[in-house]
Amino acid sequence: MRLLIVEDQVKMAEFLKKGLADAGYKVDSTGTASEAQSLCGSQSYDLILLDIGLPDISGLEIAKELRQNGFTKPILMLTAYSSVSDKVSGLDAGADDYITKPFAFDELLARVRALLRRQSPGASNNTLLKYFDIEMDLILRKVKRSGEPIILTTKEFGLLEYFIRNAEKPLTRSQIAQNVWDLQFDSDSNVIDVYINFLRKKIDVTPHKKLIQTVVGVGYIFKAPLEASP
Repeated sequence: MRLLIVEDQVKMAEFLKKGLADAGYKVDSTGTASEAQSLCGSQSYDLILLDIGLPDISGLEIAKELRQNGFTKPILMLTAYSSVSDKVSGLDAGADDYITKPFAFDELLARVRALLRRQSPGASNNTLLKYFDIEMDLILRKVKRSGEPIILTTKEFGLLEYFIRNAEKPLTRSQIAQNVWDLQFDSDSNVIDVYINFLRKKIDVTPHKKLIQTVVGVGYIFKAPLEASP
């Protein structure tokens, strides 16, 4: 799931980005409202963490504009203001929740999870992924194959999510690197192949039901064998 942090305090933004990335989310960040508007126009976000006190435009105005432009996903306001009237202003502007600085990261992470859980039924496809006999709960961070739980590391989880979202499409190593690692592909690195091997050992234990297939000269494809059934 992809989150956007809009926070002009560099240290705070870096702290949030690292913590959320470690929790398994893909995270973009910016320190200005104008760039946030640009990012929202080019990317699809599952949740936005929005500071009120931005240098160019108030976070309250940005929240209003996002809602007017049809953004329906959760907005979590970050602010140093703690009065009831300030909180009401944030909620009236379109925020779904409000957290006051300073805050414990565990509390913020819990609020992020809660907001993602409360998304409308129409957004359920973003939080529960299924392909063949694989099921992924993106909120609870759980994976099952044929009903059996599989324990994955954060990076393995992200890799599997990307495969499922792009099932039956040939994927290059470069595409995987950019979307799972946020890196430009280094042709001398074997990190992609190493992690795919890790993932294969956990989800492709049944020989006739292997899902991760190598495409010679291209990369990989996540596809159920024609002769297999869930």
